[in-house]
Amino acid sequence: MTIAPNTSIADYTIVSKIGEGGMGEVWRAHDAKLSRDVAIKVLPAAFSSDPERLKRFEQEAQAAGALNHPNILVIYHIGTHEGSPYIVSELLEGETLRERMGGVALPQRKAIDYSLQLAHGLAAAHEKGIVHRDLKPENIFITKDGRVKILDFGLAKLLGAGDSYQSQTEVPTRRVDTDPGVVMGTIGYMSPEQLRGRPADHRSDIFSFGAILYEMLSGKRAFRGESTADTMSAILREDPSDLSSSNRNIAPALERVVNHCLEKNPEERFHSASDLGFAIEALSGSGRMSDSTETVLHAIPAGQKNRRELIAWLVAAVALIGLVLLATLYLRRPEETEKQMRFVVALPEKVSEVAFPIISPDGNSIAFLGTSEGRRMLFVREINSLTAKPLNGTEDSSFPFWSPDGRQLAFFSHGKIAKIDINGGTPQALCDAQSGGGGSWNRNGVILFAVDNRPLQRVSASAGGVSSTVIPLDQSRKETAHFWPHFLPDGEHFLYQSWTGRAEESAIYVASLDGKDRKLLVKTDSNAAYATPGYLLFARATTLLAQPFNLRSLELSGEPVTVADQVTFTENYSLSNFSVSDTGVLVFWGGSVVNRQLIWFDRSGKQLDLVGPPGEYNDLVLSPDEKRLAVQRIDGNNSDLWMFDLARNLPSRFTFETSGEDDPVWSPDGNTLVFSVSNEGPFDLYKRLSSGTGKQELVSKTPESKEGSDWSPDGKFILLDVYSEKSGLDIWVLPLFGDGKPYALLNSRFQEGQGHFSPDGKWVAYTSNESGRNEVYVRRFPECDNQMQISTDGGAQPHWRKDGREFFYIASDRKLMAVDVTLGTSLQVGTPKPLFTTRIMRYEAPNRYVVSGDGQKFLVNSAVEESNPTPITVVLNWASGLKK
Repeated sequence: MTIAPNTSIADYTIVSKIGEGGMGEVWRAHDAKLSRDVAIKVLPAAFSSDPERLKRFEQEAQAAGALNHPNILVIYHIGTHEGSPYIVSELLEGETLRERMGGVALPQRKAIDYSLQLAHGLAAAHEKGIVHRDLKPENIFITKDGRVKILDFGLAKLLGAGDSYQSQTEVPTRRVDTDPGVVMGTIGYMSPEQLRGRPADHRSDIFSFGAILYEMLSGKRAFRGESTADTMSAILREDPSDLSSSNRNIAPALERVVNHCLEKNPEERFHSASDLGFAIEALSGSGRMSDSTETVLHAIPAGQKNRRELIAWLVAAVALIGLVLLATLYLRRPEETEKQMRFVVALPEKVSEVAFPIISPDGNSIAFLGTSEGRRMLFVREINSLTAKPLNGTEDSSFPFWSPDGRQLAFFSHGKIAKIDINGGTPQALCDAQSGGGGSWNRNGVILFAVDNRPLQRVSASAGGVSSTVIPLDQSRKETAHFWPHFLPDGEHFLYQSWTGRAEESAIYVASLDGKDRKLLVKTDSNAAYATPGYLLFARATTLLAQPFNLRSLELSGEPVTVADQVTFTENYSLSNFSVSDTGVLVFWGGSVVNRQLIWFDRSGKQLDLVGPPGEYNDLVLSPDEKRLAVQRIDGNNSDLWMFDLARNLPSRFTFETSGEDDPVWSPDGNTLVFSVSNEGPFDLYKRLSSGTGKQELVSKTPESKEGSDWSPDGKFILLDVYSEKSGLDIWVLPLFGDGKPYALLNSRFQEGQGHFSPDGKWVAYTSNESGRNEVYVRRFPECDNQMQISTDGGAQPHWRKDGREFFYIASDRKLMAVDVTLGTSLQVGTPKPLFTTRIMRYEAPNRYVVSGDGQKFLVNSAVEESNPTPITVVLNWASGLKK
């Protein structure tokens, strides 16, 4: 169909045509609501004339829209315009793989890079039961920054038996029964089972993958005859020419990967795209090394080898064994005494809020978190270098950890675990991980990670996807979470911190990926690491200790010995800032944990006044009459609520229990505070008179951990952030009438929280990561409909002005944003505009600022800037110091 520029389709305005084909036209359009350009693919009206096909189309598009992976085209919306179905997706800049190849072979390095990204995308889709079925170079897009995007999942599922191959397009799919005997796909890249009209599962995509990789490496199609029949016959009965015959530089191990993909029998191919990705990742950057390794493993040739080849192989094997024996004798020679050496690594200029230095496994590079120009991000510095480089794309990251080869870093950011190549590139999101608490990456491609209020999780480092629980929480210990996993050298066993909500009960355990060998090692409120030649490193307060640890028996012996004093210990994370490499290099940071200062600012960012002394503050909430401030303060291993009399700038302690108190919420009349308390396990909700008189009383106790976020203006409801092992973070409502039973307001696979009522009580603003990062949304209350996205480039911590005329949030770059709003039966929202840049440490954390009733002043929990940040200490041959 023909669409004129400036035509409106739903919320999108057509700009210009991008292209067209047998299955419709693609248009560039503008989304004014979110201020972004998108692509709209309008399909032929024939789709809507067949109700069954239209239903299939909607199912398939919805399934693809649920895929959230950096190597898969993002689907935003589907609909029908003038009888023609359409799909709205992200707008890509670049070219297809077909255009990139241009009929010639790609460099081997590029082919490996593209195929690895392609495998990651397929693995993510296959894990959700979604198969492409028409994978070909035309359906693979290379963006200008080198990112591979898989287009148009599930074309074949939308076709009827009468459709020709030329009509096959690229529409998303989920699993739907296929009519038997119907051939689906594109000739030349179809699997044998597709040609025979048999059911095609994920292994069919792996065959197509092999044909594409073959073409990238050779510049020629793997299967191509003079006619369609000849091509089909080649796929069914013939093997493609050896890659090495056309390109002698092709690594034999890489050719074996291609051949394994192109097996005629699906059972003989790679069992999953995850396995395929792992095989390619093992080759990445080390093709020739992998060749020699596989040569040894296959040193005994097949029966068809002649006698001369057999003798040559046997001689080579004997020679190799001799070299191994010589190397063993050399390594077992008496070691020369190596002295311990210490030096410091200065931090880059204009970098503050340094934390969590980690040394690479080979001991050559240090990664650390730092804040530069208002952005918290990862930096990497080689030990023999004088400079540290920032890793773009790691903004607002936390708790990084290295890949085993030291080429990549994984980290937590925007409710996800992501990984990035330290030599540059775009981060790749792996899975959801809200409120991370450390991770570890083994040589088998398994990432083990911790999230708040949940047991340890695992996910594939190559494919990502949905994480799974490794070991359950120990109910006998009343565990509420596991933190700081650390793989032991065998890659099967690991250390972790068992957390019950009480620092004095915190302990280090060891367990295995199969759930066995779980045992207590030492009681301490700290992270732990294994260090060669056989020590467990852990901390007690600011003292770093080492104790002998046997990897076979998984037991400690002897007594702990001091390794270093004055190592920074971050109490609210139970984290000692140290790291150790496989080669005996230890790094630690001895600076002070960054204090915060509560500071009043005007709308221009001009500092007006200070509230209280510097301290470890987190949540702060202003009383309805704006005369008092409730704030959480960390003191050692304990957290309490304090109350500030703002007129006199006088603080007073509000809670005195040894349990941890958090997340204060004021009642509308200002007479009561509700807050979360961790007595035995999960956080429960308590209340107390704001005057400080009387005892705290239980309000709500459930198996899930919960925190209050706001109290409705009519006093009838309290919004809760509820953490569950099944769905992560959700928003619940606690009614203060009737049976008082809490119920879910927003309960999805995404992470929703930080709910705040509008002044009229008819709307709830909240934060969600449904778009792939934290954004601020609004929904009607209590219907929970009419969702509107408010932030446009990342956002969290929503707050309403008291008169309901303005709305505020913190953007991902820490800017305080203001939005004009008009309340009523419908909500009118303006364009967000920045007021000033804050020094909030974590923009995504709740309640790091408050707003005066007139919206003219903001009290911000601001990091105190250090004039001379403490450098990172490096210790070479750290264990030699224990012998003295």
